Amino acid sequence: MKAFVLSGVLIVVFVFVLCGCVSGKECTNIPTQLSSHSFRYELLASKNESWKAEMFQHYHLIHTDDSAWSSLRPRKVLREEEEFNWAMLYRKMKNYDGSNSNFLKEISLHDVRLDSGSLHGRAQQTNLEYLLMLDVDRLVWSFRETADLSTPGLPYGGWEAPDTELRGHFVGHYLSASAQMWASTHNDTLKEKMSAVVSALATCQEKIGTGYLSAFPEELFDRFEAIKPVWAPYYTIHKILAGLLDQYTFAGNSQALKMMTWMVEYFYKRVQNVISKYSIERHWLSLNEETGGMNDVLYRLYSITGDQKHLVLAHLFDKPCFLGLLAVQADSISGFHANTHIPVVIGSQLRYEVTSDPLYKDIGTYFMDIVNSSHSYATGGTSVGEFWSEPKRLASTLEQENEESCTTYNMLKVSRHLFRWTKEVAYADYYERALTNGVLSIQRRRDPGVMIYMLPLGRGVSKARSYHGWGTKFDSFWCCYGTGIESFSKLGDSIYFEEGGKPPGLYIIQYISSSLDWKSGQIVLDQKVDLVVSWDPYLRTTLTFSPNEGAGQSSTINLRIPVWASSSGAKAAINAQDLPVPDQSSFLSLTRNWSPGDKLTLQLPIRLRTEAIKDDRPAYASIQAILYGPYLLAGLTSDDWDIKTGSASSLSDWITPIPAFHNSHLVSLSQESGSSSFVFSNSNQFITMEKVPEAGTDAALQATFRLILKDATSVKVMSPKEAIGKSVMLEPIALPGMVVVQQGTNGNLGIANSESSKGSSSFRLVAGLDGKDATVSLESESHKGCYAYSGTNYKSGTSINLKCLSESDSSDEDYKKATSFMLNEGISEYDPISFIAKGMKRDFLLTPLLSLRDESYTVYFNIQD
Repeated sequence: MKAFVLSGVLIVVFVFVLCGCVSGKECTNIPTQLSSHSFRYELLASKNESWKAEMFQHYHLIHTDDSAWSSLRPRKVLREEEEFNWAMLYRKMKNYDGSNSNFLKEISLHDVRLDSGSLHGRAQQTNLEYLLMLDVDRLVWSFRETADLSTPGLPYGGWEAPDTELRGHFVGHYLSASAQMWASTHNDTLKEKMSAVVSALATCQEKIGTGYLSAFPEELFDRFEAIKPVWAPYYTIHKILAGLLDQYTFAGNSQALKMMTWMVEYFYKRVQNVISKYSIERHWLSLNEETGGMNDVLYRLYSITGDQKHLVLAHLFDKPCFLGLLAVQADSISGFHANTHIPVVIGSQLRYEVTSDPLYKDIGTYFMDIVNSSHSYATGGTSVGEFWSEPKRLASTLEQENEESCTTYNMLKVSRHLFRWTKEVAYADYYERALTNGVLSIQRRRDPGVMIYMLPLGRGVSKARSYHGWGTKFDSFWCCYGTGIESFSKLGDSIYFEEGGKPPGLYIIQYISSSLDWKSGQIVLDQKVDLVVSWDPYLRTTLTFSPNEGAGQSSTINLRIPVWASSSGAKAAINAQDLPVPDQSSFLSLTRNWSPGDKLTLQLPIRLRTEAIKDDRPAYASIQAILYGPYLLAGLTSDDWDIKTGSASSLSDWITPIPAFHNSHLVSLSQESGSSSFVFSNSNQFITMEKVPEAGTDAALQATFRLILKDATSVKVMSPKEAIGKSVMLEPIALPGMVVVQQGTNGNLGIANSESSKGSSSFRLVAGLDGKDATVSLESESHKGCYAYSGTNYKSGTSINLKCLSESDSSDEDYKKATSFMLNEGISEYDPISFIAKGMKRDFLLTPLLSLRDESYTVYFNIQD
């Protein structure tokens, strides 16, 4: 195929995608390690030239393609003169009518505002703070160098460093994220900063003069088209194009749209040249290198411009060797680099929305089905080490490098499209699960610019101890940093969707505290969601309506009843008048002419449940996750994962909520020694004094204890100081059911099971022997006059023992100082959603995965009867 003819290309692209039968094509079905971004960065940064030569020797070599494709081919290739007739017949068979008017419509981010005090509002604010930290000159440094302009300041590092071939990708993400964040907040400072980035890039593009715009020279595309080693140049171009388009659609920047269309004209000519000089098959071959969502962004552009060139170029990035598999419904995605291919599916979904061709609806639907049924973890995320593993064999994949964050970002887009097309609750449920566990978990709480690449899901893992660990503000800029800043900029984009018609309809699919200015419904809506807690298992939301002045139309509100809601105990009311609540996985719909102050309330019982890992081997049937509504619960443990339920008839027999008042009983005991502060800690089942740790770490957990009052009649809600004079036990927060125990006078304090400790675990909490107001001492109940004792002028790791003054070598003053501890609030605390699960050897503190920072955890347990 030598000619680059508009109609011919459209027909050829259609048939190639339908059949999956591009002659001589190769596909990343069984890729080399080069498909991994992490591996590619490490390789290119290496000085080992022989290693590079060895790896690039296998560039694009996929030895099993021909046999795989020949077995999948549903029919022989049609002659060219038959292609158009076949396309028309196919559309007729599919009842193609060219209409997609029934899709739900997106609600503009400009019309949604998150509650600043909500979990999502805080995550958004943290991301905004990071976006405002980034410097314009440093962001565009490599663009200016490529355009031979002056380069004030210093470039950023990591994947944006001047010697990294993927440089510029994060800047594209920044343009998208800042546009979305500005729409979400209308922050003026951010508007100025993002506009300055666009202006700087426009100057670079004008200096080059061809329409080309990138942070690297055009030579990378020469290598790409020659099928020579290069790190994904179209991946970066997609990010820049998408960023410019978002600046136009969210911020109304017309300059950005002109820049984008000029860029697309340049790349249209490059692709045209490849096809004219070689063949269309040669173009398909080059797509084995990751190209991001080029088809997606080009279909979006076409929907704005109506320019047929934009449509043709979009078709030419619909990777046929992958979409062909999905078109014939072959579950054969194992071994593919996940985040190379999910954006291709998203682009095919846009093709359906633009052309209404049902083939591409079927492709997206089938893809979601196989990923969700065979390749997804309990988080809703997918991939291990950036790739898809064997279907329903996930038990063997649990490790530090699970769930690349980019894949979750993109799978959310896939499910969002499917929900808009179908209104099926299952897609909204998936969105909630993946957003809650796969997105909110990658941000290090309130630390701006600190995110992770992969979400570890193995035993005793930590977000801080993965291969990449936590990124840094100015020297990481991984692909997942780019998708991360976008994810946290558009947290309000999938709470509400609207439906046209009379009356207009509003679908509320996420329960997130927020306000909505629903323009077509002529209503301002305030959604207030109560804090979800473990001790009161309900999600409660209140919707307050404020119709615009003069609004007289009725409208329909549709509230999602999620799959995790219990069937009994659900309640709904309008202005305190009860409404019937439908079964789970459906919508509660209410149509009325809304009045000012109308209140619609919904109460959904939250079920605890276990979910087996997606693995069909009987030997792994016991590996299960524990969820509370949409929240995946992680057990705080460095290794153990065994749970034996025995004769338990329900989860409540072995999982119990932690009451609200327990946080008021958490303490940390500290002392000063020399010029340093130390804290009473559990160190491998012995009590030692350690340096005061940072919150959110294993060391912080080890230095936090719950005071358990021996007197059952004591008031439940009390401060630790009110326990002075009372008999107490000390339970390590991360080891429920264990307590600090005494091992005789002069013996070290240790940790043991409370049921076997007998009297050795009881202390009387008394005012500090040193006479200071804020200190306490721990007197043994079984050895009166003997106290927990640290020593003097000690170092980290010093053991705490039980020592009596009469047996001490210290002076009276030193003894009183060594037995007196500052009584502080616990360095760690219980999340409002916290449970205790009874284990085989020990009990586990369960807390939402999203709440963790550096702590060790497991999200799958070995649960046996």
